Amino acid sequence: MFRFVRPSLSRRVKRAALAVDSWLDASLYSAGSGLGEIWRRISARMDRLAVTGVRRVLVECASEAATLSIAGGMLLLAFAQPAFRETSDDWLKKPEFAVTFLDRYGNEVGRRGILHDDSLALDEFPDVLIKAVLATEDRRFYQHFGIDIIGTARALSANAQADGVVQGGSSITQQLAKNLFLTNERSIERKINEAFLSLWLEARLSKNEILKLYLDRAYMGGGTFGAAAAAAFYFGKSARDVTLPEAAMLAGLFKAPSKYAPHVNLPTARARASDVLGAMVNAGLITEGQAEIARRNPATPVDRHRESSPDYYLDWAFEEIRAMSQEGALRGERVLVVKTPLDLSIQHLAEDALEEGLRQDGKRWGVKQGAIAVLDPDGAARAMVGGRDYGESQFNRATNALRQPGSSFKPFVYAGAMMDGLVTPDSPIVDGPTCIGNWCPNNYNRGYAGRMTLTVALQRSINTTPVRLTLMMGKGNARNGLARVIEMSHAMGITTELRNTAPLPIGAEGVRVLDMAAGFAVFANGGLRAKPYAAVEIRNGHDDVIWRHDRDAGAPARVLTPEVAAGMNFMMHKVVEAGTGRRARIEGVPVAGKTGTTNAYRDGWFVGYTGNLVASVWLGNDDYKPANRMTGGTLPAQIWQTMMARAHRRLTIRPLPGVPTPAPAVAVSAAEAGDDDAGVPANLSRQSYELLQGMTALFREASAAMPGGTAQTAPAREQASVAGERDAVHVAARGLGTPAGKAAP
Repeated sequence: MFRFVRPSLSRRVKRAALAVDSWLDASLYSAGSGLGEIWRRISARMDRLAVTGVRRVLVECASEAATLSIAGGMLLLAFAQPAFRETSDDWLKKPEFAVTFLDRYGNEVGRRGILHDDSLALDEFPDVLIKAVLATEDRRFYQHFGIDIIGTARALSANAQADGVVQGGSSITQQLAKNLFLTNERSIERKINEAFLSLWLEARLSKNEILKLYLDRAYMGGGTFGAAAAAAFYFGKSARDVTLPEAAMLAGLFKAPSKYAPHVNLPTARARASDVLGAMVNAGLITEGQAEIARRNPATPVDRHRESSPDYYLDWAFEEIRAMSQEGALRGERVLVVKTPLDLSIQHLAEDALEEGLRQDGKRWGVKQGAIAVLDPDGAARAMVGGRDYGESQFNRATNALRQPGSSFKPFVYAGAMMDGLVTPDSPIVDGPTCIGNWCPNNYNRGYAGRMTLTVALQRSINTTPVRLTLMMGKGNARNGLARVIEMSHAMGITTELRNTAPLPIGAEGVRVLDMAAGFAVFANGGLRAKPYAAVEIRNGHDDVIWRHDRDAGAPARVLTPEVAAGMNFMMHKVVEAGTGRRARIEGVPVAGKTGTTNAYRDGWFVGYTGNLVASVWLGNDDYKPANRMTGGTLPAQIWQTMMARAHRRLTIRPLPGVPTPAPAVAVSAAEAGDDDAGVPANLSRQSYELLQGMTALFREASAAMPGGTAQTAPAREQASVAGERDAVHVAARGLGTPAGKAAP
């Protein structure tokens, strides 16, 4: 009898695997056969399209060209992506800041950012200016599609013949694309981006709109952008009123504004204007006779060589305004008029005091540079000198340099200890060996004076005292005490990083000149934070007030109690009256301050104040070369005194909290005191003063030419001349200065 035997599991698995394998083989074979049949049919059909001979060569070339074109197009688009990303924003509303600065009396003192004016419509520009621009920059502007292929070929040919670049091939649209979106970098990538953006501009804007934007946005030298701003800067008139010679000179600036700017090199600018006139003749836009008349009567720009401006101050003020805009305080406005607290009278006094001091004694003391910052007690910046010569070095040492303040830093330590209730001006303190870790400071004379009051310690600038006070604030823990010193310093106005290191209490960390003035302003105003500010009022291009300091800045924070501020003033007044700062004394004016000297005499400081003004003076060398044993109580204090004594002659002296008001000094006119700026009212602009000096010179020449004028001796004539100059200035002061019966602030 037959019996069925069930296969084992392994045998069944093997059979299943063989079945799957067979199915796969059959399927792949069937699919391959089917695809082969399809390929044979396609090949048979393509064979019908086959070409031979010349036709085959042409087809192959066309195929390769199409392949390369697609690849090149994709590559070009990849290059153009960064440029097109620039167009995603509101690109027509992206001019840089154009800021006009006024002094505290409303007189214009300078500009920063761009000098920009886009107020003229295209049809308001004179015909001669439009023709001059088109003749030199893009004669076929209204015929091409953004890229002038004919003009580019012509330029390439001319440059090849001259073996150099003598003619540009970029159209006005291409130049506008570069001005709006790109940089002046010479690279293939930039030219590709420029070409794509030119096509993009032509697709979005009309020809007249492109030309108007070009006339408004092109850089024209002298800090000006746009033909309207350039006409006002170079010729002192509206672009509507420019003549043919002036239009030719303006059109010549588009090629190389720095090279052809008439206020830099007038002969070169006139030669370029002559070339523009020739181009206009060749283009048939003017006649040869008109061009010849224009060449014989060339444009003459406004003379700006005698203009002076407080450049270090304006650079700092511009950065302050930029920071305010980034914070959203200016409502997105870009064209601004800023009224500053700048006092040109004090500015000139500061510049003169620094230059005179360094010229007379700088070599003796081995110093070549200096910086000054002058503030009102509330932080309003009245003057700033960032170095001896802005033309030689634009680096602002008052705001950007970090220099060790030495002993002038000690008042921050004293104030912190007094705020913590640890000491008073009369508290006894011992001058003896004091250490933080392994660091033990010495005094200037390498000795110790023993027991004294806190006032005497500051007066004599004892080095161990601030270290001892730091340990007291930390309750014996040096790190905690140093942290308290850093906290107090930052609260009072120091903005730089201060490291928690042992020498910090005696001024071993770098600080800024402006910050030191701001910190001492807290003492002068009775204990309130005095952040330096450059804007009293800001208006937009439509003359609307968009920001005011008294309305929008907020109330200052109290840093010191009035009692602590008065105590600090009392002690620092003693520094000036009987301590290291005696050279800063001003007769009849209560003065307080502190000297500072660093290791190897690399830095000398005097930071002082009255009830009216706060000023910090730093002297040193840019290469950190040591001075010739110059301390803060020598030349820095002398320069401070020279500047502040002259500045206070025109001020109503305000009391200093905690300091007895001295008896009024005998009234002496500024002229009798030998002040060169005597009689110049605080609100008389520098230009007006120079004009008056010129008038005085004319009077002097006329006097010498009068009959009998030669009979005077030379000393008599000189004395009469000086007296006449003073009289002329005083007459002007009565006409242009402060109203009768009112003191200048």
